[in-house]
Amino acid sequence: MTEALKTADIQLIQRILPHRYPFLLVDRVIDIDGTSSAVGIKNVTMNEPHFQGHFPGTPIMPGVTIVEAMAQTSAVMVGVALDLADKDMLIYFMAIDKCKFRRKVIPGDVLRMSLKTLRGKPGGKVWKFQGVAEVEGEMAAEAEFTAMMDLPA
Repeated sequence: MTEALKTADIQLIQRILPHRYPFLLVDRVIDIDGTSSAVGIKNVTMNEPHFQGHFPGTPIMPGVTIVEAMAQTSAVMVGVALDLADKDMLIYFMAIDKCKFRRKVIPGDVLRMSLKTLRGKPGGKVWKFQGVAEVEGEMAAEAEFTAMMDLPA
């Protein structure tokens, strides 16, 4: 990856993240500004498995999966910026803080997740991010979270 790379399509996302269906929750990452900020796009569709039970007849994307989608966006941002494609990186939540949910996210919605780095540096394992997820300009969720990014030796 070059520093000029500002987007990640699904093929590059899968080269960075270990997640796969049904737990790969970001479709595209745009506006990547190094390790500072990025925007993730998640197209919410009815065929996602959590909608079978959350809730039958009234499908609502679980809040925890919205936070997970924000975390995956941040990992892709760092992965693109630090050229971590094909490096078998694993990412672990360490903390989720200031998490609030503001509106339902339902099939047909496009979840736009704006992430910025609060703490972290190239070579560091522990990073902290702030994320806001919106649908059509309306806030759906917000959170700060800390993650450890682990690369095999």
